[in-house]
Amino acid sequence: MLGHVPSLPQQPQRSPFSGHMVVCGDDALARRLAVELRYVYGERVTLVLPPGRDTRSPELPLTGRGLAALLGRMSSAMNRNGGNGGGGADALGDDTNAGVEAVRILEAPEPSDEAFEEAGVGSAAALALVYDDDERNIRAALTARRINPRLRLVIRLYNRKLGQHLETLLDQAAALATPGLDRAALDASTTVLSDADTAAPALAATVLTGSSKVIQAEGLLLRAAERTPPGGGQIADPGLCTLALLSSTTHDPAGTEGSDSSGDEGPRLLPDERQVAAATGRGTIVLEAVSQAGPPGPPPRMGGRGAPLGQVFSRRLRWSALGVGLAVLALAIASTLATGDDPLHAAYLTLLDLFAMGDPATGEPIARQIIQLLSGVAGLMLLPLLVAAVLEAFGSLRTASSLRRPPRGLSGHVVLLGLGKIGTRVLVRLRELGIPVVCVEDDPDARGIAVARRLRVPVVLGDVTQEGVLEAAKIQRSRALLALTSIDTTNLEAALYARSVKPDLRVALRLYDDEFATAVYRTLRTAHPHAVTRSRSVSHLAAPAFAVAMMGRQILGAIPVERKVMLFAAVEVAGHPQLEGRTVEQAFRAGAWRVLALDATPPENRRPQLTAPDPDAPEHPSGLVWDLDPGYVLRPEDRVVIAATRRGLAELLRRRRPVAPRS
Repeated sequence: MLGHVPSLPQQPQRSPFSGHMVVCGDDALARRLAVELRYVYGERVTLVLPPGRDTRSPELPLTGRGLAALLGRMSSAMNRNGGNGGGGADALGDDTNAGVEAVRILEAPEPSDEAFEEAGVGSAAALALVYDDDERNIRAALTARRINPRLRLVIRLYNRKLGQHLETLLDQAAALATPGLDRAALDASTTVLSDADTAAPALAATVLTGSSKVIQAEGLLLRAAERTPPGGGQIADPGLCTLALLSSTTHDPAGTEGSDSSGDEGPRLLPDERQVAAATGRGTIVLEAVSQAGPPGPPPRMGGRGAPLGQVFSRRLRWSALGVGLAVLALAIASTLATGDDPLHAAYLTLLDLFAMGDPATGEPIARQIIQLLSGVAGLMLLPLLVAAVLEAFGSLRTASSLRRPPRGLSGHVVLLGLGKIGTRVLVRLRELGIPVVCVEDDPDARGIAVARRLRVPVVLGDVTQEGVLEAAKIQRSRALLALTSIDTTNLEAALYARSVKPDLRVALRLYDDEFATAVYRTLRTAHPHAVTRSRSVSHLAAPAFAVAMMGRQILGAIPVERKVMLFAAVEVAGHPQLEGRTVEQAFRAGAWRVLALDATPPENRRPQLTAPDPDAPEHPSGLVWDLDPGYVLRPEDRVVIAATRRGLAELLRRRRPVAPRS
């Protein structure tokens, strides 16, 4: 069933070099991606959705004008926010009568040949497969590649290793089916992304104040750090360069990141020097450092790599063993002093007496006989101690593969609710940062349970809405609560209960509906004016990366700046009049894009993907030059790394001239 609905204002003109695009999915990411492609990049889009309702969000209909109204609210919010993101959720704004021009809605239970034919995949420029099921995405990708070998595929997969193999396979199929396909088109023919991997760093950073956002590119780590205003009218340290100015409410617990107050000056992405100088007293996001990235290692386990003594034997047993040991030492010293025997021989006789292996001290001095009796008593104390040690060690071995309980003295940790796809990735990210975590999950077979067991992270099994579950997670001594379940009301209920236990607790919620999120903000701000509450949406954080991949460009990473998103991308200078022939200083456009680095590697030796390791030269130094001379003139053969807003990157891609392939 196809649906056409009225138009919305402020739609960008479609580029003559862009083509029809198809988005297939069954959740919020598909809907946001369709709106992103239409209202940021100006593309004609067909959205393929399963019939009926979203089973995880039954209040949001997916059919008829209900879905059109939903997409209209999302697009209206994007227009109001300059294309840099609306609220922290997936249904935005209040204009329920708005429609979506050029977003064609097609309902199909499965991405079959018939559905692809009706959606026009055979003549489409790009197809995004963003179903929540990896297997369905793989089947659809193989079918789409057979129908249209030149199609640009963007696939959502949670399994990273499988995604690498699938990307290679589909690229080989495209190369064999279209021998004349140029290298640039082949490099962008298949892209496998994970919304969980894209959103996890940002979600993890919401529970930390002043934390760094790390992006990896060609063996390098780009660290964008949030810096608080120094006060006294001073300007925060700009680092290598200032990427964003934060709104005045960011560091105010009662504020809402510049979204609720009309008088507040919201965040400003990619400001120029004049704007930075004028923004005294405001926090900043700066590019702090660029360092060499080592090989990825496993996240540290809570409690070390092995099983330490404290996890095998209880504290009471260790103190008892220490007491017996001191008693044996005292008896050995007393034997030496009383009998004048050699200290080593006296210690030997004491141990024999302790284990009832020595002869009775008949005919010996009284002191020796007394010491032998005391040693026998100490031996009686040692026997139950040895039995207890064996039993505790056996119990520790049996529970080594089971879930850990939160230690008694744990404090300063993050309580993570939900161990699904997103929660698992966030858990790994927090452990990579060395942050102690306690997880709460009601499903013992959840995806992240095995990961938590491997990392030796404490897990509380239970319904977070039940009394006593958060207390078992030591919420009263935690630093933050990160609620990442897929149910808005569960996240809210957990946040409210946690605030009743610890009013100043820092809370970050994953909320689906933005109108609901706004009400939560205002209520919690009034009830707890000295606590910080933030919300984030996975689709809001992940959609820009998927959209850029559909445009055939490499996205290196994305960082959230309050309720906006900044992208880092690799761009070929050729064909971009805003870059080609201009100096680095002239190519900078405040609020749109900024050149950060130049790939000095010769074009014939460049790796297609900056983030992909070179298997032939894993230790080859990076060819990226970060300390660029502002007067350097960008040449057509150059490849640069830019920081851009969503609108800015879309403008670069829409206005790109067609470039003849190199011979």
